[in-house]
Amino acid sequence: MHDIRMIRDNPAAFDAAMARRGLSGVSEQVLALDADRRAKIAAAEAALAERNAASKEVGKAKASGDEAEFERLRALVAAKKDEIARLETEAKAEDEELRTLLMTLPNIMSEEVPDGADEADNVEIRRIGTPKAFGFEPKEHFEIAGVKAGMDFETAAKLSGSRFVVLKGAVARIHRALAQFMLDTHVDANGLEETWTPVLVLEEMLYGTGQLPKFGEDSYQTREGWWLVPTAEVTLTNTVNGMMVDEASLPRRMVAHTQCFRSEAGSAGRDTSGMLRQHQFEKVEMVSIVKPDESKAEHDRMTACAEDILQRLGLPFRTVVLCSGDIGFGAVKTHDLEVWLPGQDTYREISSVSNCGDFQARRMNARFRPSEGGKPEFLHTLNGSGLAVGRALIAVLENGQTEDGGVDLPEALHAYLGGKTRLTPEGTLAG
Repeated sequence: MHDIRMIRDNPAAFDAAMARRGLSGVSEQVLALDADRRAKIAAAEAALAERNAASKEVGKAKASGDEAEFERLRALVAAKKDEIARLETEAKAEDEELRTLLMTLPNIMSEEVPDGADEADNVEIRRIGTPKAFGFEPKEHFEIAGVKAGMDFETAAKLSGSRFVVLKGAVARIHRALAQFMLDTHVDANGLEETWTPVLVLEEMLYGTGQLPKFGEDSYQTREGWWLVPTAEVTLTNTVNGMMVDEASLPRRMVAHTQCFRSEAGSAGRDTSGMLRQHQFEKVEMVSIVKPDESKAEHDRMTACAEDILQRLGLPFRTVVLCSGDIGFGAVKTHDLEVWLPGQDTYREISSVSNCGDFQARRMNARFRPSEGGKPEFLHTLNGSGLAVGRALIAVLENGQTEDGGVDLPEALHAYLGGKTRLTPEGTLAG
């Protein structure tokens, strides 16, 4: 959420920032609401002063026997009481309207974010690893012979409908091994604190991280009012919701492996084959909570953590910075990691690492108290996939596939698979 004082002081700069997001004339709407709200608050305060003054005179008029003045003052006090109540009610409604408007406005992007219309205008930062030259036509993950027995879309459709999968046997074990490997690497090598969180959260938590009020259709809500998390970003970031933390406790670096749920609203017809785009999936999510002057460096550190997973798995990938037309609602700047999928002959997103600045912290009222004293400041929050487990499974299967329908598995996973190194064409693990 944005600081209304910043918009009052710098409306032109705010409009220029929103224009990069494709929005125009935003400050005029915000400031009109703000001015009307403040005018009503001022009028209510003036009416209160008049009522208080009249109240003091009522007793004097009564004592002097001036019945006419007594009645006039008593009527004035009653009228001012009604006026104050009306003005306060109107101001409260406009305050809520202003808050809702501010909640729907996207974050101000970093000047480092390139201008662009969509993902085609994202800018590549680096490319690591060389895609394998296959001596045959590589297949998509769900077409590989050894995978078919362990990736059941028909049963999932019977159970839950489209965009679900049942993983079985060796494929399920590889999927589990990937999540365990990612967690261990982030904890042991990257110094993140392993955290286990609920997947059902209160509505307030989605407001805190920016999924609500604007993107409610992208998530699932239960009859009881809980929401299913689209990612552990929601729970991990909201651990500081409403808190005043000590500077000495920063930075806070967390990682969690959770089920995630997304309605995929607006994605009809996209990636309907295989398990690339599912309603239920797993992610290993990283979240950092830091001081403002540390968030830029932390963004690069988190990007390196996600890249490290791909490098350990031996998967070719590229890192891009998202342009203004593709960046997320709450981000100041975002790096996407795109892994090479030979079955599709293209790079596909497997991680998105975003610096949100103080945008989420303002929505959550999450601040820190400087160790040397001074005014409390809003925290900076960052989040990133480390990685999407299902997409990592796809990448491992497609990049390791062999002509006979088997899959050579990354060395980093061997210890998690009981020393097994290969998925056979029959769908079993072998040494």
